[in-house]
Amino acid sequence: MTQGQDSEIGQKSGVDIDVTECKLYKRRWLMLALFVFYSMSNAFQWIEYSIIANVVQKYYNVPSTYIDWTSMIYMVVYIPLIFPASWFLDKVGLRTTLIIGSLGNCIGAWIKVPSTSPDLFYVSFFGQSIAAISNIFVINVPAALAAIWFGPEEVSFACAVGVFGNQLGVALGFLIPPIIVKNTPNTDEIGQNLQLLFYGVAGVTTVIFLTIVVFFQGVPSLPPSPAQAVQRSKGDKNFLNSIKQLIINPGYMFLLVSYGINVGVYYALSTLLNQIVLFYYSGREEDAGRIGLTIVVSGMLGSLLCGIILDKTHRFK
Repeated sequence: MTQGQDSEIGQKSGVDIDVTECKLYKRRWLMLALFVFYSMSNAFQWIEYSIIANVVQKYYNVPSTYIDWTSMIYMVVYIPLIFPASWFLDKVGLRTTLIIGSLGNCIGAWIKVPSTSPDLFYVSFFGQSIAAISNIFVINVPAALAAIWFGPEEVSFACAVGVFGNQLGVALGFLIPPIIVKNTPNTDEIGQNLQLLFYGVAGVTTVIFLTIVVFFQGVPSLPPSPAQAVQRSKGDKNFLNSIKQLIINPGYMFLLVSYGINVGVYYALSTLLNQIVLFYYSGREEDAGRIGLTIVVSGMLGSLLCGIILDKTHRFK
């Protein structure tokens, strides 16, 4: 099968059905694009406060730790909620998961809009918390979407593109807020700039939510590969048993620890980047954003290339 072209094959399967018809749909790329935009908008919200931490701290007159928590809340809610979210995805499928997640993403963005008053930081943080909860409906989707919609020679690339959306959102989150929200002694001007930022994010997330509701399809009519056809025929899996199999797998545990260390350092650096840069270079908020942008962009190309290489070689180790 070639990418972008519909193709059909007849395959014998080892389950209760005799012949399974498989097909790659061109609209799989639309499904992937919709998820990329959703993931991008959620990741943007993650870093939009931290990269202008000094300005937000001055405007709301709160300790810097409060601003750090606008980022850390994403990680804190992830720990207890990722397992229920994974179970939810298995039970209800991609469409319902993305609709609920993008709705929460949209609601969180709109809650921030009326919070542009110096005494309403708690409202802004509440909106950020809703967006953080919506993030659990982002992180576990790329692999599932790639498996359900894409052929065996495209799965790794599709998964990489799904992750790319999150990286792109972070990159824009580093770049745009320092440009819009300037560090000025006029608090009224800061409030107006924050409102412009919040309205922009709310508008984008609304369009994304409505587009997902109208166009996103959870499952193609025919499976993309014989392996996916077999998976469909097996029905529901035992979620707890799947988790147990992962926990007792040494290779998975090594991957878990190594990835956790890597992403932990990345999140910590991203959260504190504004404060680190301004400690040495006062008034360089936009440069802090550009440094963050450089960090993310330098990894985006590698992510996509690794996806292509893995599809060709299947040498995951």
